[in-house]
Amino acid sequence: MANYLSESVQERTFQYQKSLPPLPVPTLESSLSKYLDSVHPFASEKEFKATADIVRKFQDGAGKELHQKLLQRAKTKRNWLEEWWFDTAYLGPRIPSQLNMNFGGPAPYLEHYWPPTEGDYLRRASVNTWHTLQYWNLIRTERLAPQKVDKTPLDMDQFRMLFCTCKVPGVNKDSICNYFKTECEGPCPSHLVVMCRGRIFTFDALCDGQILSPPELLRQLSYVRDCCEREPEGEGVAALTSDERSRWAKAREHLISIDPHNKTILETIQSSLFVISLDETKPYSTPENYTNMAQEALAGNPTIRWGDKSYNSIAFSDGTFASNCDHAPYDGMVPVSLCWYIDQQIKATEGKWKGSDAVRAMPLPEEMVFTVDEKVRRDISHAKQQYLESTQKLGVVCYAFTAFGKTAIKQKKLHPDTFVQLAIQLAYYRMHKKPGSCYETATTRKFYHGRTETMRPCTQEAVNWCKAMMDPTLDVNAKRKAMLLAFKKHNKLMAEAQEGKGFDRHLLGLYLIAKEEGHPTPELFMDPLYAKSGGGGNFVLSSSLAGYTTILGAVAPMVHHGYGFFYCIRDDRIVISISAWKSCHQTDAASLFNKFSSSLHEMLHLATTSQL
Repeated sequence: MANYLSESVQERTFQYQKSLPPLPVPTLESSLSKYLDSVHPFASEKEFKATADIVRKFQDGAGKELHQKLLQRAKTKRNWLEEWWFDTAYLGPRIPSQLNMNFGGPAPYLEHYWPPTEGDYLRRASVNTWHTLQYWNLIRTERLAPQKVDKTPLDMDQFRMLFCTCKVPGVNKDSICNYFKTECEGPCPSHLVVMCRGRIFTFDALCDGQILSPPELLRQLSYVRDCCEREPEGEGVAALTSDERSRWAKAREHLISIDPHNKTILETIQSSLFVISLDETKPYSTPENYTNMAQEALAGNPTIRWGDKSYNSIAFSDGTFASNCDHAPYDGMVPVSLCWYIDQQIKATEGKWKGSDAVRAMPLPEEMVFTVDEKVRRDISHAKQQYLESTQKLGVVCYAFTAFGKTAIKQKKLHPDTFVQLAIQLAYYRMHKKPGSCYETATTRKFYHGRTETMRPCTQEAVNWCKAMMDPTLDVNAKRKAMLLAFKKHNKLMAEAQEGKGFDRHLLGLYLIAKEEGHPTPELFMDPLYAKSGGGGNFVLSSSLAGYTTILGAVAPMVHHGYGFFYCIRDDRIVISISAWKSCHQTDAASLFNKFSSSLHEMLHLATTSQL
């Protein structure tokens, strides 16, 4: 497969970067009009009128001036949002990012050649690592095909952040260190870091310039495991990465102050290709129930993963796999693309290595031992304690809905993603008897360094349809008519958001300009309806389509009384991960899944009966 890719791909991975258009700034009128439309489902008549007045004042007053300043900024930057987005969404917040921002994902490799099994899981880990290194090499040699929508190329910059990348904590704000280089840019770090039982090892993934083969990788991983089985557990310094960001930054400064060698170890971890976590857990999942793996991926052992690393590849002792990734440097489609590639490779090779078993002479993995004192031990203990308490409050379910999938939905001439999003709305409405403010990811990668825009699926049309579905006096035709109006509105808003014509990022820009210039916060952002409709990161439903492959992820909810809702839509099934805080008594992930499943059935029935 790797050879086939390299021979058939004429386009280079990053060749379109220079020609991508800059991120546009929507007009103030259109953004405010869309914003008003989006608060409608959450407002009484009186509240809506008050908000409409606030919006009008903003449009004629402070908003006009802030918008002009934003247009000036956009003239000098190809992406006016980029730095702001890094800082506001990922680098500025002080909450522990490992559980609250990272995404974890169960690997689907158990569905074909790698079912859970007792035995030598390291053999699989070495094959998995080898395929991951092939993907690194495709990006490094720019032979990974640029992604496109129809014929429009998408920004590929985030793929530079998959390997050799790490977030570094700061007392007030974090930063991102990226050591990756393409072949024509120069040398790139090629070492791996392996974590096992609280200990940390490193070795080079290349020997004489060639990627180590699976038998060679197996030799290295076996050495690490044998060391860890023979000797006491390590200090578990990696757990520090799971702490509140300012605490971790101070703990890191202290670590460096004790011994300069500690800084060398930190830099070795930061610059490594990725981290391999050898995890003794046995999640035992099935293609219908990935719950245990998703829970472990998102909230597993903090002493054997580096929470700030862009990619932690987790190998469980029952032969299953997962990953945990820092969200700051990239969005979900990057690890989805990598894991889909690996999944296809495992399928093509029946999960086996079919090359030579020869093992070249090479140095054994080197253990990296931090110098620690009592303060470091106390910091590690505190980090582990707060992480454990948080993870015990987080519930995750990850199930496959197997009654139908993309094929059946497309036969009804309906958009599969919109179908799922409306099912989420109906499920939430049924369960909580009110509309649920919802964030859906819309990609803006058509633009230079574009990442995401918010698409808000809780439209007035969606709420009207939910009410219609619960009204026993309405017939099938009335319900179908309401459903189709909700579909139409959703598709329109999604298309606009992907064209850079959403409004949430625009409003964020206006808010940040006011803050930077020292102006008082505009009334628009203080209005209760702003937060109630999801503004300022207050969405009750935080949702994202992970794509149409076998790959899925999981995230924690955005707010305490909310849900994280990730899904992938396959031909014959829809696989969903739902997270909720157990400490909130109003939410329940398993109940929402059941309501969601019945919503899907009802919608297909509605689409079918109307065709008769």
